[in-house]
Amino acid sequence: MGATVNKNDLVDTVAELSGLKKTEAEHTVDAVFGAIVSALQKGDEVRIIGFGTFSVSARAASEGRNPRTGEKMTIAASKQPKFRAGKGLKDALNVAAPPAGD
Repeated sequence: MGATVNKNDLVDTVAELSGLKKTEAEHTVDAVFGAIVSALQKGDEVRIIGFGTFSVSARAASEGRNPRTGEKMTIAASKQPKFRAGKGLKDALNVAAPPAGD
């Protein structure tokens, strides 16, 4: 398994690939994340063709148990973010490796 890429790594990559200064790249990354969150908060779906779709799913209230005491408790209803990968992203991850020795 590969290494974990954090936000700073992503900002560095965006700066390198786009020619932006690191601070400009950080503002750009923050703006993209902010725009996605804002759209989801309004109940919109964010579809990035070739990459994937971000959406919100409603989870109904349910009854659960406290694992320590076994006591019944109500788990509140909530909204959950969802991401469904697009064809372009799936294809990029499943590119066949070249034969060994080439």
